[in-house]
Amino acid sequence: MTSLVGTGVLLRFNLRRDRLMIPVWVAVNTLMVLSMPNTLKGMYGTGAERADLLHQVATNSSLRALIGPVFGDSLGALTAWRVGVYAGALAAVTGLLVVVRHTRDEEETGRQELIASGAVGRRASLTAALLAAGVASGVLALLVTAGLAGQGAVGALAFGLGLAAVGMLFATTAAIVAQLTESARLARGLTAGVLGVAFVLRASGDSASTDGSSVLTWLSPLGWLSQLRPFARERWWVLALFAAAVAVQGALAYVLAGRRDVGMSFVPTRPGPPVGRLGTAGALAWRLQRGAVLGWSLGFFLAGVVYGGLTDGVADLVGDNEKAREIFERMGGHSGITDAFLASMTGMLGLVAALYVVASVLRLHGEETSMRAEPVLANAVGRLRWASGHLVIAFGGSALIMLFAGLGFAVGYGKEVGPVLGACLVQVAAVWVVGGLAVLLYGLAPRVAPLAWGVAGVVLLIGWVGPALDVPRAVLDLSPFGHLPKLPGGEMEWGPVLVLLALAAVLVTGGLAGLRRRDLTS
Repeated sequence: MTSLVGTGVLLRFNLRRDRLMIPVWVAVNTLMVLSMPNTLKGMYGTGAERADLLHQVATNSSLRALIGPVFGDSLGALTAWRVGVYAGALAAVTGLLVVVRHTRDEEETGRQELIASGAVGRRASLTAALLAAGVASGVLALLVTAGLAGQGAVGALAFGLGLAAVGMLFATTAAIVAQLTESARLARGLTAGVLGVAFVLRASGDSASTDGSSVLTWLSPLGWLSQLRPFARERWWVLALFAAAVAVQGALAYVLAGRRDVGMSFVPTRPGPPVGRLGTAGALAWRLQRGAVLGWSLGFFLAGVVYGGLTDGVADLVGDNEKAREIFERMGGHSGITDAFLASMTGMLGLVAALYVVASVLRLHGEETSMRAEPVLANAVGRLRWASGHLVIAFGGSALIMLFAGLGFAVGYGKEVGPVLGACLVQVAAVWVVGGLAVLLYGLAPRVAPLAWGVAGVVLLIGWVGPALDVPRAVLDLSPFGHLPKLPGGEMEWGPVLVLLALAAVLVTGGLAGLRRRDLTS
């Protein structure tokens, strides 16, 4: 078919461009999954402990809303229960990022027009983008299947295919959204919003039933993943739901792609007001990033409410399980299981906030490479003033979303509002170090600026998996989060926090100095 001419070449080009991003996201997801069996074996090594866990899940609706129902007491079934929702969400994020990057991003920057002027079919770029997402999902499925084969080859295959199916479903969702919007930023945001709705539907459905039979659960692809029931009498027919959804969404994306011009969309951007309101570079930065700030703030507030609501029941869930208690204490300190749980959950949200600050800082890179920065800088706006507008949103926004997380904990937990709020805000120092490194990479070497995603991924992996695997302290100290005081419950140590803030300031200063001296990307 002439509409697919050049797909192979574009696929190789896409994979070359994503030679860092795809391996990092796949590796983080794979290691998160494969770290669980040994961890769960140490926590629930006996049949009695597993039976007690299943009873706790069946009677705790908040826990089911957070993680989902459990359908078996084998290590494989417990692994699929413990990480299934979050591994599926990471697979979905990988798929949507890859597709938007190679479709709407290319059109927004003008590169797609150059590619289309050659011997390239009309739908070749969309096909290559979906195939790149398929490669990422396929590699994830292979690694997960091979890694969990010791728990049962059939269950491992089901779980691996389920994760790949979630990734491809949201990849095709992103392909549709990319046809509807003119902005890559909006395409990513809307697809992420669909993922958020899927999580809320699954959580609502799972909290209402112990076996996932709620209609709300079946309205969510993340719910389908749990209903596949890996390692627990697999329901292979659920994969047909994924296949049908992927096929329908993919077909719709192809139809839409064939009915619009390059660079256009079915939902055009609304014109601005007749009288300009963006009088400063900072106002422009806020206009460009306000949607992300508000969306992350709402998400963190809701996450705080959910985690806060689980706090009172965590002592009953852990019970006399010393291994589970040790893991919480390694993550959150030794001041008691409740405080340790709160500290570990605020720490987890801090790790996720690092992803926000990297995305917000790299908006500078996107503005520069798309040549939207040049018209701004052609006016009476210096580089530092232009960059500072975005950095205020990035660093100030990260503090704001952690503040909302603390407020969410206060609503959900209803006790110790001040200590919990302080525990959330203290995470900002480590988040700013990750953001400062992103600024440094962008300012000195913009071509390698996307490596900041790899840094954030490594930090997330160390903080998420390290305590469960009881890795050496030297490894945990590689992350700035490893140097923060364990709050609430522990003593506030200002020394490490001030050092991290100073390091962040140095990194930002170095990045701005590099930006001031180098040429803009052409």
